[in-house]
Amino acid sequence: MPVTLSVIKHKIDDHIGQHVSVTSQIGRRKTTTREGILRETFPAVFVVELDPNASSLERVSYSYTDILTKNIKIEFAEVQGD
Repeated sequence: MPVTLSVIKHKIDDHIGQHVSVTSQIGRRKTTTREGILRETFPAVFVVELDPNASSLERVSYSYTDILTKNIKIEFAEVQGD
C-alpha cells in the first residue's frame, strides 16, 4: 500500500506530546539530529519543541512531504506500558 500525506499526518497525530528524534538531511552525506517533544500538527507541517539546553532554537517545523520524500526520518520514544 502506498503511503500518502494523509496517512503520514494521522500517524504523526497519534504521537502528539511524545518525545521524538528527527534526523534531517542537510547536504551531501550530512545529517543533523534534533530531539524534542512533538507539540502540534497542522495541515501541512508539524512542530517539535526542542530542549533549550541542547539547542539554540526553541521550535522547528517539518512538512509531511519531508517524510514522504525521505528528507527526514522521525523516531518516536517508546511508550511505557502499565
